[in-house]
Amino acid sequence: MEPQVFYTPNAPRPNAFVPQAVIAGNLIFVSGTAGADLSTGKLIEGGYEAQVIQAFKNVKTILEDAGSSMDKVVKITAFMVSGSDPDFSIINKVYTSFFPKVTPARSAPQVMPFPGGILFSVECIAVI
Repeated sequence: MEPQVFYTPNAPRPNAFVPQAVIAGNLIFVSGTAGADLSTGKLIEGGYEAQVIQAFKNVKTILEDAGSSMDKVVKITAFMVSGSDPDFSIINKVYTSFFPKVTPARSAPQVMPFPGGILFSVECIAVI
């Protein structure tokens, strides 16, 4: 089966060059997703925690619209601007609220600042 680019109008699109996700067989690969608000296209206000929550909401929407769910996520990579969450307390709190049953594998590299004030971006792989 050929990989297929996936978009939903119900979640912000990263930019014109990056798909929201790619579906290959029974897997969906969600691109790096920031905490942008669909209605404004801008980052959600409220700082790091607000961006983390909104980013996961956006991923949830992409997955559900593609026929998957947060319960089917097998791997998360969370990119955090260095120093935003030094002890991982915020990401861990949000993570457990979105993954109350099975916690997917996770990597969380600290990165240099993203452009445009992005403090957090998350990508994932899930089963459809």
